[in-house]
Amino acid sequence: MTVPLTLLGLLEREPSHGYDLKRDYDTFFGRGKPLPYGQVYSTLSRLARDGKVVVGDVAPGAGPDRKRYVITDLGATEVEHWLTEPVEPEPHLQTLLFTKVVLALMLDRPAEEYLDTQRAAHLRRMRELTEIKRNGELVDVMLADHGLYHLEADLRWIETTGARLDALGKAVRP
Repeated sequence: MTVPLTLLGLLEREPSHGYDLKRDYDTFFGRGKPLPYGQVYSTLSRLARDGKVVVGDVAPGAGPDRKRYVITDLGATEVEHWLTEPVEPEPHLQTLLFTKVVLALMLDRPAEEYLDTQRAAHLRRMRELTEIKRNGELVDVMLADHGLYHLEADLRWIETTGARLDALGKAVRP
């Protein structure tokens, strides 16, 4: 996820203080990985430097003055362009799962055990995400769906790879 464009999008919705942007980012996009305050303010500084936001009202706060950021036409144009261009589909032709299986085979280590361990980890995570789907808010449910679909694809790959380990071993060993 690109933090600058996400913050610009939040600012297009309404002018905001850095604190409010961080709260909204964390609420909608930062599940499990909140955005550090330092990153929010350094990103806003770069966006201001590049003419994509301006500082609007400044109000005194308990600490430093509270600056209200407003998106510019240039920033809004960039958000529009970003939202309308498709995300590049990632073919995942080189993944950590694949690398570990091939190295295990090359080093004559038990690739089947690695696949079993990975399958168990994926199933554990799928149970966690399923629980989120049962009890979560809509945003959490949508994110859990996304994660579940990726994990399901990984599980299919793990099963297919397990069935092909002998042939793959012959292909990667000297």
